[in-house]
Amino acid sequence: MIKTDTYSVLSCASTPSWRLIPLLQASGNLQMAIDRWLMQQHSAGLHPPTLRFYTMWPPALSLGYHQHRWPEFWQQIEWQGMPVDVVRRPTGGRAVLHQGDLTYAVVTSGLAGNRIQAYQAICEFLIAGWRSLGIELHYGDAGRSYINNPNCFGNATGADLVTAAGVKLIGSAQLRRDGAILQHGSMRLQPDTNLFSQVFGEEATPAALSLNMPIETIINALVAAAGCCFGVELVMQPLTEAEWQEIHQLVCI
Repeated sequence: MIKTDTYSVLSCASTPSWRLIPLLQASGNLQMAIDRWLMQQHSAGLHPPTLRFYTMWPPALSLGYHQHRWPEFWQQIEWQGMPVDVVRRPTGGRAVLHQGDLTYAVVTSGLAGNRIQAYQAICEFLIAGWRSLGIELHYGDAGRSYINNPNCFGNATGADLVTAAGVKLIGSAQLRRDGAILQHGSMRLQPDTNLFSQVFGEEATPAALSLNMPIETIINALVAAAGCCFGVELVMQPLTEAEWQEIHQLVCI
């Protein structure tokens, strides 16, 4: 159910609230700065749990925080006449190509269990939301060999979500600090497989899953699922001018 100023599933006054930031298209560096800022603010007790969705423009390659090796030619890749940015995530994992995708980010705290259990607690809203759109997802089962693959979508671990046909739809990464968690992940909607091959090599190109549905439909389904799975009311609130000023100070040049 969508209200004027909230996406709401539960309307009881005692229902806890999360912030929902509207869909935002921006550069990869700016998007990563927003996620870092949200994590910093929440871990300091200054900001509520938050859900947001975003896309990167121009397209970007995001590197995991600890990913120190990548091909030099990635710095010269172009797509439709635009350079593909190379940016650094605050989370771990391997490189993700952000083109034709939708990224989600959840910042929260109070989740019990180890890293995989926290992943799965958050991923439940993704499974439920995509199920409502007619797509069943389950967790991947790749072993430790994934660490030798620079491409996030080259394997599907227990933190990733794949379709019944084995196509990896969502790759996620996580940062935990002082009890707070930032988890964000890329959902491949309409990727350019030629660009993917250019970045990672022809043999690394995964099976395509082109989802021809409006991005608003996907977001609405995932927001509704998040409200149910987390038992919260999601209150729409764009970033304020003061918040933008703080965020811009975190942008990596």
